[in-house]
Amino acid sequence: MRNPIRIVNFISFLLCMILIAPILIVVIMSFGQSSYMTFPPQAFSLSWYGEFFSSSEWMSSLLSSFIIAILASLIATTLGFLGAYSLVRGDYGNKKLLISFCLLPLIIPTIITAVALYFASVPLELVGSKLWIAICHAMLAIPVVLLILISSLQNIDISIERAAEVFGASKRYTFMHIVIPLAVPGILSSLFFSFLTSFDELIVSLFLSGLESETMPVRIWNSLLMNMEPVIAAISTFLIAVTVVLLLLELLVRKSRARRSGMAGQ
Repeated sequence: MRNPIRIVNFISFLLCMILIAPILIVVIMSFGQSSYMTFPPQAFSLSWYGEFFSSSEWMSSLLSSFIIAILASLIATTLGFLGAYSLVRGDYGNKKLLISFCLLPLIIPTIITAVALYFASVPLELVGSKLWIAICHAMLAIPVVLLILISSLQNIDISIERAAEVFGASKRYTFMHIVIPLAVPGILSSLFFSFLTSFDELIVSLFLSGLESETMPVRIWNSLLMNMEPVIAAISTFLIAVTVVLLLLELLVRKSRARRSGMAGQ
């Protein structure tokens, strides 16, 4: 049995390295000193990072991305949590049909969604509104949030809620002080993943963002169309670092929560 397992592990490792290799190439190029992208770099420098962080245009798009992503994650997690709780605890039929309907943004090509949102936004003069872009990004993130929170809420024993109600707790008190604290790991995971979904979204932002609400992916796209600047490699590395840090934070929070639950159980 050991040889097949070793072969599978080796193939998995090889596939992971193939997927990671382009990212590593971009990271290495970001430390180059030349005025054009080259691999491997002839000399190493942090000059492109300095240009990125000193540019008011890039910082403005970064700030827009952060504001929109934070709003989108809060909206998606709030709506997704309420929807997931209804689907898990609600006593009604056609739940599978409702879940399938909620997952449509994952199935429908994003370009179709973006075009539809654009034609709906123009008459209402919502193009360029950060709040509206955040709402549209939240719509794309809700399916992921829903799947995470449904799984999280299914792991909460319903007898705990029933016991609280038996001892006189109202449904509101039970929801606020028992259900939500127990679902914190899933809520935090939803916040992280919905933030990343919004932060990395290009197509919807490309249709809905204006000059004042240009997000980082949109600015990168426009820069690539006009001029392949080496600063883009530095920006890409920065975005990769943000993603990795958020994923590590989510993992640490989950492990910390699991450790506390284990200690409480003992």
